[in-house]
Amino acid sequence: MNIYIVGDCPVKIWGLTPRERIERVTATAGTGRILNALNEVDEQATVLILRGDYLYDDGLIAHLAATPGTAVQAGDGREKVIVAAHVAAPLAPQAMKAMGGDAPCESLGGVSLQPLEELRIAYQQKTRKSEPPFALPVSAENRHDLEKRLFAWSYKGVTDLVTKWLWPVPARWAVGLCVRLGLRPNHITSLGFLLVILAGVLFAHGQYGWGLLAGWLMTFLDTVDGKLARVTVTSSRFGHYFDHAIDLVHPPIWYILWGIGLAGAWPAGLGFSLNTVLWVIVIGYVAGRLAEGLFQWSLGKFGIFCWRPTDSYFRLVTARRNPNLVILTVSLFLGRPDLGILAVAFWTAATSLFLVARLAWAACARLRHGPLRSWLMDAHLCSSGNTLAVRWFTRHATE
Repeated sequence: MNIYIVGDCPVKIWGLTPRERIERVTATAGTGRILNALNEVDEQATVLILRGDYLYDDGLIAHLAATPGTAVQAGDGREKVIVAAHVAAPLAPQAMKAMGGDAPCESLGGVSLQPLEELRIAYQQKTRKSEPPFALPVSAENRHDLEKRLFAWSYKGVTDLVTKWLWPVPARWAVGLCVRLGLRPNHITSLGFLLVILAGVLFAHGQYGWGLLAGWLMTFLDTVDGKLARVTVTSSRFGHYFDHAIDLVHPPIWYILWGIGLAGAWPAGLGFSLNTVLWVIVIGYVAGRLAEGLFQWSLGKFGIFCWRPTDSYFRLVTARRNPNLVILTVSLFLGRPDLGILAVAFWTAATSLFLVARLAWAACARLRHGPLRSWLMDAHLCSSGNTLAVRWFTRHATE
């Protein structure tokens, strides 16, 4: 597939000009090759023409690359302009004229003109959200607004309550600092890994306050590295697996080390041995993760937390690292870290049982009604854009 970028804009959004971002997005996705001139393409091929002074979301570029014979219009009211077109090579010069306003849109015979707001490509599986695609003009005056928009686009819709509501603003500041300092996502992930080790050592020695400080900083950086990778288009295969391996392995290890720190001071009156509590956490954690993996592998081809609004709500508080850190932090403030690990065991067991039940329910639904579908895929069709689920997990809410 051939890509030609018309024009340029020197304004940088998260350290990249619009042209540089398009080049990185297409290179990362393997969408096609960037042309320096239209005469480089064979007349039998097609060309995706994009404006170099517009900011596009990745999903829109991928959609256009897969749908030749399509042109997208954007703008307010009657001032709609063609911002992208995937056309046959002989039609490319005429498409460029139409995009520049030197020819009417109707002059692109055989090309389907689609208003941006009518495209049905809102669902984003990687970020577990439903958000309308965007193509926005870039200027020095709106640079700050565009950075906020792109950062919001990079943020997961379905996640835990800390990541969703506490981290966004400070994470955006941190990402801006990383861009100015030239830091890459793998630098942040590596620092987070060191904090994982530090927090674990502190927990094992009963230094829970300092351990929680290191742990919370690690969880914050875990948000920053992913957003930095998306807004600067600098993700790598190694970084992806390194980050996910850390996220998958360290939570139960932290809880075990927290228990080790309590080993000499476990109250006999709690009714459970410390070893029993830790085994419940480990078994419950593994069971919950297996339920999530089995759902995505064999049933939904998407995350279990995106199946129904109930599951998306449940993701806010399910016994993953951040909600459990909230429990442990509260227990420390109450002076009872022993009750904290007991509460984590109870909540891990309860939420994992819920996930196993949802997995069984989904399997029955699959057998009775056919392939499952995420509610986020149809969020844009919701009759009321003001439902709580739409407001919390998508960008389709009405004013």
